[in-house]
Amino acid sequence: MKAKSFVYGAWHEGAAEGVSVANAITGEPICSVSSDGIDFAKVVRFGREVGGPALRAMTIHERAEMLKALGLKLLDNKKRFYDISQWTGATKADSWVDIEGGLGTMLSYSSIARRELGNEPFIVEDKAQPLSADGSFVGRHILTPKPGVSVHINAFNFPCWGMLEKIAPSLIAGVPVIVKPATQSAYLTQAMVEDMVESGLLPDGSLQLICGSVGDLLDQLSEQDSVTFTGSASTGQVLKVHPNIVAHSIPFNMEADSLNCSILGETVSEDDPEFDLFIKEVAREMTVKAGQKCTAIRRALVPRAKVNAVSEALKARLARVSMGDPSIEGVKMGPLIGKGQRDDVTAQVSKLCEQSDVLLGGNDAAMELVGDHCSQDAFYPPTVLLSKAPTEEGYVHSVEAFGPVCTLLPYDDISQAVAIASLGKGSLVGSVVTNNASEASELVLKAAAYHGRMLILNRDNAKSSTGHGSPLAPLVHGGPGRAGGGEELGGVRAIKHYMQRTALQGSPTMLTAITREYTAGAEKTRTPVHPFRKYFDELQIGESLTTHRRTVTEADIVNFGCLSGDHFYAHFDEIAAKDSLFGQRVAHGYFVLSAAAGLFVDPAPGPVLANYGLENLRFIAPVAIGDTIQADITVKQKIKKTRRPDEERATGVVVWDVLVRNQNDETVAVYDIMTLVERQEG
Repeated sequence: MKAKSFVYGAWHEGAAEGVSVANAITGEPICSVSSDGIDFAKVVRFGREVGGPALRAMTIHERAEMLKALGLKLLDNKKRFYDISQWTGATKADSWVDIEGGLGTMLSYSSIARRELGNEPFIVEDKAQPLSADGSFVGRHILTPKPGVSVHINAFNFPCWGMLEKIAPSLIAGVPVIVKPATQSAYLTQAMVEDMVESGLLPDGSLQLICGSVGDLLDQLSEQDSVTFTGSASTGQVLKVHPNIVAHSIPFNMEADSLNCSILGETVSEDDPEFDLFIKEVAREMTVKAGQKCTAIRRALVPRAKVNAVSEALKARLARVSMGDPSIEGVKMGPLIGKGQRDDVTAQVSKLCEQSDVLLGGNDAAMELVGDHCSQDAFYPPTVLLSKAPTEEGYVHSVEAFGPVCTLLPYDDISQAVAIASLGKGSLVGSVVTNNASEASELVLKAAAYHGRMLILNRDNAKSSTGHGSPLAPLVHGGPGRAGGGEELGGVRAIKHYMQRTALQGSPTMLTAITREYTAGAEKTRTPVHPFRKYFDELQIGESLTTHRRTVTEADIVNFGCLSGDHFYAHFDEIAAKDSLFGQRVAHGYFVLSAAAGLFVDPAPGPVLANYGLENLRFIAPVAIGDTIQADITVKQKIKKTRRPDEERATGVVVWDVLVRNQNDETVAVYDIMTLVERQEG
C-alpha cells in the first residue's frame, strides 16, 4: 500500500517506492510514502489561482461557518481516525488530544472569528488615528488576505492537531493551504484529508496534501506565500535560511522542540496538594504520547532539600504505568513512533547520562509489555535522571531525548531556579507549581522572558487546568530562542498571521468607503425615516440621525439616584460637590446614557429586536443641572449573522456610533451601541 497525496484537485500516488512506514506496536509495514511525480510548481499555482480566489470571494464568517460544518462532519467520523491512530502507538487518551483536540481547535477558531471579527472578506483593525488638526486626514490599519498559499510542514507526533490548528486560521484568513505531514504518521493525516475532500465543503484548491518529500516546493514560493514549521530545531533552522525563503523575505514561523521546564516552589511541603500535583504533572507529561510532545516537561526543577522525596514519589507513580498495545484496556503508554525514534532517544539518553545519574529506566532497563503482538523495537521505558551539575551549561540544557525522559535539577533558591531555567535558551512552556502568590509572582516575572507560555498550577485550578503541555486556541503557542522564536494560535492573532497589514491614509469619507466602517468626520446621509424603522438590509454605513434636545433638571438627578441607588456626593451633596473635580452637582454618567437612549430610540415595534451591547464608552465632560443634551447616532458597522435553523428571523448586528453633545456643542459622551436588527433576506 502507498500513501497518497492530494494535489491540483486529484489524488496522486508516488511513482517511486518511497519510505516504508511500520506499525509502531508490531513493527509490521503499513505503507510506503513518496511524493515522486508531483509537479510542485503546479501545486502552488493551483492553490494561488483556484483556491485563493474562491476563498477571498467569501466573507470571514462564511469561511468560519465552512470550518464549523467541516469540524462537525469530521467528528462524526472520529472512530475511523481513532482506529488508525493506534498504529502510531497512541493510546485512546493520546488520540483524543490529537483528534478531538485538533477538531476542537478548528471549531474554536470558527467561533472566535464569528464572535470577534466583522463579516467582511478583510479585517479592519484598531481605531482611526487623526493625522491632521481639522480631522480631514486620518489613518487606519486594514488586513487583507495574501494572494498566495500557506505551506505547513508538520511533526509526526500530532498528525491531526498539527494540521488542524494551522489550517483553521489560514482558511479563515482566506489563504489556501498546502499540508506536508511528517512521513512516519502521514497515513493518519491522509485519512482525515480524505474525509475533508469527500465532504465537499472546501472550495477546490483550498487544501492540498503532500505525503513524502517536499522536493522543490520551497523554490516555488514568493513574497505573498508563507511557511510554518513544527519539528526539530536543527531541521527548522536549515529550512529557515533556504535561499528562496531569504531572497523573497517569505514569512517563516518556526515552532521547535524545546527543553521545557516545571518548577516546584520552595514553599511547597510534601504534605501540600501542590507536591502531588507536581508529581502527577511531570509523570503525565512523560507518558502522554510516550513523551513525544514539543511541550513535554524535559527539566523538573526541585528545591534541593526535596529531591529525594520527589524522586521516590515520581518513581512510585511511574511504576504503575503499564506499557504495551494501546488497544488493550489498562495500557497507559504505547511505543514511540518507530524504531528510528527509539534509536534517537537511546543516543540522546547516553549523552545525558554522561552528566546525570539514572534514577529510573534508562537504556538498559528491562521492559514488560502488555500484548502478544508487541515488538520491543519502538518501546522505551519512562526514564528519570538526576543532573550532577544543574547550574552549568551541559547536555541537560542542550540535548533533548524526544520520549518519556525527564531530568531532575536541584536548586537552592528562586534566583538560582530562574537561572537554571534560562540555560535552556528559550522554551515553548514553563510551569510553576506553588500555592504561594508571592513566590509565583517572583518566579513568573523573572522567568517569563524565556518562555512562550507559563502555567501557574495550584490546588485552586487543578481540576479545571488543561495542564502544562496543552496549547489552547485563544493563547499563543511558540517561544523564544531554541523554541523557534515563532508564534501560533493566540485567537485572532493567528488569523492575522496570514494576512497583510496595510496602513491607510486618507479622508474620513474615503476610509469609510474602503473599510465599510464609519470613520468620524466622514460624510453622513439622512433620510426622513427613523433608522430604527429600517431593516438591516436597508441601513447604509454613515446613515445618521440627530435627535431632539433635553434639558437636565435636578429632579432627573434625584429620580435617577433613587431608582439606581447611586447617591454619590457629586450628584447629591451641594457643599461637597463645590469642592469636587466638577465644582458643582452633576448628572450621573449613566443617566446621560439613559437619557440619550430616550432621545434616539424609536419606541414602536419594528426591525430593531434587542440591545446587543455597549462598547468604548467614554465620559468626556460633565453634565450639570440646566445643561441641554442632544445625541447624534450613526450607522458605524453592519455584521450579517448566519441564520441558525432554530431562529425564526434572519438578523444582523448593527453597530451605532453615538455622540452626546451639550448646548455649547461640546461632546459629553461617546460610545458604540449594538442592536440586533431583523433582515428581510433569508
